[in-house]
Amino acid sequence: MAGTVPTAAYKHLLVRLVEARTNAGLSQAQLAQRIGKPASFMGKYELGERRLDVVELLVVLRAIGANGAKLIGEVEGRLPETL
Repeated sequence: MAGTVPTAAYKHLLVRLVEARTNAGLSQAQLAQRIGKPASFMGKYELGERRLDVVELLVVLRAIGANGAKLIGEVEGRLPETL
């Protein structure tokens, strides 16, 4: 992730997004088609080469039928107490 510091919380988010996509029975290509993005978009964010902005995250969560509030809570719980 050029220009950013990878964190345990962000890595957890990526792992959970991949799990949610596979649990939904979707390939990267299928999800990309569903959200109107190229397949390379999926691979880059799942590998941490590209960060998702908030709106992109919400679109992905909706497309895979994931509980966004629960996932955000999990990620928030992994943030350090002091930033």
